[in-house]
Amino acid sequence: MEWSCLQKPPPIFLADFHSWINRKLGGDLSLIRKVAGGYFKEALKTSLKIVGGNPDELRIVMGSDLYEKVGVKYLENILRISMKTSLSRVKRSITIMGRKSGEALDFAQLLYVPMQVADIFTLGINIAHGGMDQRKAHVIAIDIGEKLFGYKPIAIHHHILTGIHISERERELVLKAKSSGDKEYVQEALMDIKMSKSKPKTAIFIHDDPEEVKSKVRKAFCPMGGIEVNPILELTKYVIFPLVGDMEIVNAKTGEKKIYATYEELERDFVTKVLHPADLKRTVGETLSEILHPAYKYFKEGAGRKYLEEMETLKVTR
Repeated sequence: MEWSCLQKPPPIFLADFHSWINRKLGGDLSLIRKVAGGYFKEALKTSLKIVGGNPDELRIVMGSDLYEKVGVKYLENILRISMKTSLSRVKRSITIMGRKSGEALDFAQLLYVPMQVADIFTLGINIAHGGMDQRKAHVIAIDIGEKLFGYKPIAIHHHILTGIHISERERELVLKAKSSGDKEYVQEALMDIKMSKSKPKTAIFIHDDPEEVKSKVRKAFCPMGGIEVNPILELTKYVIFPLVGDMEIVNAKTGEKKIYATYEELERDFVTKVLHPADLKRTVGETLSEILHPAYKYFKEGAGRKYLEEMETLKVTR
């Protein structure tokens, strides 16, 4: 099976088995598949539309359907990878599941890492992309790839947004981890504070009411002059500037307006305390609510409403 980064439309795989192993939605496989094929499918299509893509070109495939299609080859790949990977390395790599290396695990959860690596080679993926929490699994793929499958994949990792309601203590723990130079310590510290749908208070959802988005941002952690581990600055850097470009911020006290053409300009004013957190948060909240408004309308007033209601009902009754 050959896949190319030039292939259109690109397939999006929903990892129902991986979610099952990771105990998502109470570890109920039928519920996971129902939500994945409903809300999450529609959320991906809506998100693509928001950033300027064409959702009609998106092909979404359930992971279990792929495994049924490729058959025993997938199991063979899992076994080949497992035979070349030590148990201790698998345990160190479970941050891919959003879990710490010292956590108690059942045996199925240990399969998660070799399954993730097997996905790369079963699909013939040349470029493996994921969040920084995927790095350890991707390094395994690079280490064993050439010998077992004839090539080494390229791995690209993006930043994972910090949860908006972290505390100063949590921020200090991350800064301490970074200063220690211990990559393992840093990875686990960052995992503790990431924005996560499993921790609703830390996250902004694409279906959130515009006023709820503004309220969440207004209450979010944003230390005066602090640029490291600052969730509001991260939202401007990784979401707003790439999508919107210029940011106009009004000083509430003086009424003065300033347009920032780049994130770097905004960061300079913030670190020197020219830009106040309250003014920044007000603009970020308003801008994010505008960006996400099409998704809110779709899930609250449009055809997506039934999928959101279905997910909320299933979560309550599971």
